[in-house]
Amino acid sequence: MLERKYEQLLSVHQFALRVVYFLGAATLLVLVALGIGVAGYHWIAGLSFIDALLNASMILTGMGPVGELHGTAAKLFASAYALFSGIVFISATGVLLTPLFHRLLHLFHVEESDPQ
Repeated sequence: MLERKYEQLLSVHQFALRVVYFLGAATLLVLVALGIGVAGYHWIAGLSFIDALLNASMILTGMGPVGELHGTAAKLFASAYALFSGIVFISATGVLLTPLFHRLLHLFHVEESDPQ
């Protein structure tokens, strides 16, 4: 998927397409995680869909829960979802930054001359 060090640097247009592709992958990852949170908060914690979306969004972005949860199952889900959200946030950031760091490293790559 990414070019090797001996291959030519991608054109700006091809690089822009790659960034859009990786942005789409990161967005899909976040949307799936958000869907898991909304479903869990709705069916396990008994929140309305809007309140479930708000809680899941706030946890996923690292801001913390909004509403108070009642019941052991809801609290266990919220705890697991908070841990899961931290991993998703770090992973999505990594996916989003991959093409940028790869291009930077590719730009700085210098072929060593043959000592012969």
